[in-house]
Amino acid sequence: MAQPKILLTRIDDRFIYGQDVELWNEAVGSNLVLIVNDKIAADSRKWAPMRVAAPEGVWTRFFSVQKTIDIIHTATQRQLILIMVASPSDALALVKGGVPITKISIGHMQAGEGKRPATPTVAVDDTDVAAFKELQELGIELEIRSLPSSNPDPIQLVI
Repeated sequence: MAQPKILLTRIDDRFIYGQDVELWNEAVGSNLVLIVNDKIAADSRKWAPMRVAAPEGVWTRFFSVQKTIDIIHTATQRQLILIMVASPSDALALVKGGVPITKISIGHMQAGEGKRPATPTVAVDDTDVAAFKELQELGIELEIRSLPSSNPDPIQLVI
């Protein structure tokens, strides 16, 4: 089995949002944006707005965490993949499931009950922090970065 060409994995709970995905796609050169989220994968009504927001000529797929783990190694060498997940827990599940992720860019994690702000765009709870720590222990490079052109914030702000 060949290794899939995963160019970047990004945590952004908005998934495909405005020009963000266009800028990230341009920066990494992907031709497939893989949205990995159990709730989104199960509700095809949410797919249309994200497909419209995807850059022209870029495929979008909506998979559950388990489906991604099960089929990622069937990706062809032509597929240059940008994986989008909503949470560090989903990213950790992918890594533990054998998805060959080496770097995760953290973009937007919405504030909410039990969450505390780490940066202006990233709010975390204890579950998020534990997942980030475990990802680091597994050797995954983590960075907080809003846009490809912005300087990364230190991950220590979060954990």
